[in-house]
Amino acid sequence: MMLTRGNFINHEYDRMIVRFSMQDGAREIPCAISTSAMDYLEPGPQVRPEQREAQFFRLRDRIEARAASKYSATEFEGTPPGIVLRGIDFKP
Repeated sequence: MMLTRGNFINHEYDRMIVRFSMQDGAREIPCAISTSAMDYLEPGPQVRPEQREAQFFRLRDRIEARAASKYSATEFEGTPPGIVLRGIDFKP
């Protein structure tokens, strides 16, 4: 099944990630993207912690497209298994 849009969960400053979810039917798939990956996707001035949610929403389509491709390739990490995106996931 194809993944669909889930929810923004939060920005975890200490872990330098943004957590979000995707949906596979009724199943929620936990996902995260590193803040450095978001900065790679949107070069420019350093984004302040309170701006990370807005940055995620600006980049959401690209982030979710990459999460969906990792899901299709069954590239899960962690417990519970989820999708983790890093800068390398967006490099050509």
